[in-house]
Amino acid sequence: MKSKATLKQIAKELGVSVSTVSKALNGSPEISEPTKQRVQEYAKLKNYKPNVIGLSLKNRKTKTIGVIIPNILNSFFAKVFSGIEKVADEKGYKVITCISNESSEKEINALEMLSNGTIDGFILSIAEESQKLQKFDHFTNIINEGTPIVMFDRIADEVNCDKVIVDDFESAVNATEHLLKSGCKKIALLSAIDNLSVGKLRAQGFYKALENKGLKLDENLVILTNDSDEFNSKIGGFFKKNKPDGVFALDEHASVTAMKLGIQNGYKIPQDLQLIGFADGLWSRRMTPSMSTVSQHGPEIGEVAAKLLIDKLESEEETFTFTTTTIKTELRQRDSTKKLH
Repeated sequence: MKSKATLKQIAKELGVSVSTVSKALNGSPEISEPTKQRVQEYAKLKNYKPNVIGLSLKNRKTKTIGVIIPNILNSFFAKVFSGIEKVADEKGYKVITCISNESSEKEINALEMLSNGTIDGFILSIAEESQKLQKFDHFTNIINEGTPIVMFDRIADEVNCDKVIVDDFESAVNATEHLLKSGCKKIALLSAIDNLSVGKLRAQGFYKALENKGLKLDENLVILTNDSDEFNSKIGGFFKKNKPDGVFALDEHASVTAMKLGIQNGYKIPQDLQLIGFADGLWSRRMTPSMSTVSQHGPEIGEVAAKLLIDKLESEEETFTFTTTTIKTELRQRDSTKKLH
């Protein structure tokens, strides 16, 4: 018995998208006659039979959203999730969550597992490994198969979908300018997320703020690493050797570690050393002294992402335009910076 071909196999063999094959087999007027004929003949040759159960699943809305987050321990993602959950609940949608754990393979598995009729669309932030490898085909394939995606925070410009981002670059410019206005002359730039798009944007904002003030960058004051272990190994004698009077930390690990080491090295905060961290988890508020932070408004990001996705799912439109929404951050001044009057 000949094995049956799938839409995916036909699309691959003919070098067209899965949606083109599907439309051609359904006689859609959007597809040219020669293409229709070619697809239909090939499908017949390959013993293709439409999966009636699959079709009914595809046409039936599950009222369920798939959410893929890279890291369950990061309080920012938890806050975004609370915003997604709130809107989904209001609109009568259920939410299924998967954790990619920063792995590209886990991200692909989660997409494939849920896109078989379990969910109507995805909200996700890209895994660190996918960003490092610049591997985004799995998102495009899912979108081409008709499942919409909304990306937040860590996004890929190459993927055509709705996105919700934070003004990472501008926030970093503002935070750095704030430290300069507070009298800092030697500001350290510390990061444990340099392989992430958001980490790179924040670092660029720091450089831009120095450039705007005509200041030269001191390379000795910059530690850019890809993870917390690498960061810990590099920050060892940093404060003794370089004696910074300000710190702009691009993630929670870098900011918490810098404050602890500053205090251990005898710095009085904020008199001798001022710190701003790009994170607004519980650590920042509970530390003594409390940490001034750039707050990313996680719940709002989640709410906007969920609204965008549900609007797409409930729209009657055949063709879509995609938007990128930027959520404004806010500098929350606490005890690790001097008060500006």
